[in-house]
Amino acid sequence: MTAVANPQTALTDELLERCAERAPRYDRENTFFTEDFQELREAGYLQLPLPQEFGGAGATLAEVMREQRKLAYYAAPTALGINMHLYWVGVAADLWRAGDRSMEWLLEEASRSHVFAAGHAESGNDIPVLLSTTRAERVDGGYRFTGHKSFGSLSPVWTYLGLHGMDMSNPKAPKIVHAFMPRATEGYVVKDTWDTMGMRATRSEDTILDGAFVPDKYVVRVIAPGAAGMDHFVGAVFAWALLGFGNIYYGMARRALDLTVEGVKKKKSIAVTRTMAYHPEVQHRIAEMGIAIETIEPLLERIAVDWSTGVNHGAMWPAKIFTAKYHAVETSWRIIDTALELAGGFGIFRRSGLERLFRDARLGRIHPANSMLTHEIVGKSWLGISPDEQPRWG
Repeated sequence: MTAVANPQTALTDELLERCAERAPRYDRENTFFTEDFQELREAGYLQLPLPQEFGGAGATLAEVMREQRKLAYYAAPTALGINMHLYWVGVAADLWRAGDRSMEWLLEEASRSHVFAAGHAESGNDIPVLLSTTRAERVDGGYRFTGHKSFGSLSPVWTYLGLHGMDMSNPKAPKIVHAFMPRATEGYVVKDTWDTMGMRATRSEDTILDGAFVPDKYVVRVIAPGAAGMDHFVGAVFAWALLGFGNIYYGMARRALDLTVEGVKKKKSIAVTRTMAYHPEVQHRIAEMGIAIETIEPLLERIAVDWSTGVNHGAMWPAKIFTAKYHAVETSWRIIDTALELAGGFGIFRRSGLERLFRDARLGRIHPANSMLTHEIVGKSWLGISPDEQPRWG
């Protein structure tokens, strides 16, 4: 793989256009973005956050996010799938720069073109990363994991799956175990389950763990569950993953707005003498979309820059990250929903492009953190209440 000299050289206009051309086919056929992945890998895109000392571009969170929203404008599912790898490399790079060498091995493996994916989502667990329904059993030399992981983006190509489980060997002091499972591990199976409404090209299959053994050298954290275990590692996971989600859906919203502006300038009606661009209500709705979209990037950018430059927000960091992601996906959804309305009947046809964006955009509100968890974290943070505090009645 060729290392990238700077973050801005990986995504050429030609590469982005090819990704855009392939996106409808990936969605229609429900196939993984194989050609996109290969091109991005060859261009060094997967090594953007990798420190220059390991042969990468050394891009910060803020720099990677700018590229991710650019890629998402052309092919959002591709950007979403790649986000899983980028955030693991980014987390490891942030820790390494801070003097924490616990994930240095991951940077070395990334420099050798290994691919990292995320195994956090679990049915029945609305607080991913901080809690888990997967069992982590301590054994000689490591842990055995048993559980059902969902939304395993990059399922066809990952070589390490980042996962977590709960060690309940001491019920009074449970622990969350974070580790990376090599592809060659025994005791797991990837199930072909991905047939969804949107983001189909990610091929985020289920992963069933049945006593899969991960050696200690790939165990990166054994910490308290909930907010009590929220150290730099957990905070970095939230920053890279959630801000990544936010920027991807923002890129989609910009695409939808541009398509809508282009469309209404050409759209005609027997009720008006000129194009629909001159219809007062169309102008009103375009204005609403434009006003909304201008609020997304500044917040995403400021939080990413604050993280990249080491601004000390203390206990408010989770609230700021969750807020930026929530605002981005909720506002993007409203923009894309409006875009489909303005497109009229043509918008529901696949060839319009908006139909696919509409389906993809709806998934942003499902990605962690969902609305309930976001409001709980943000509300408690502003009130100075521990996120682990439970309500008491009577």
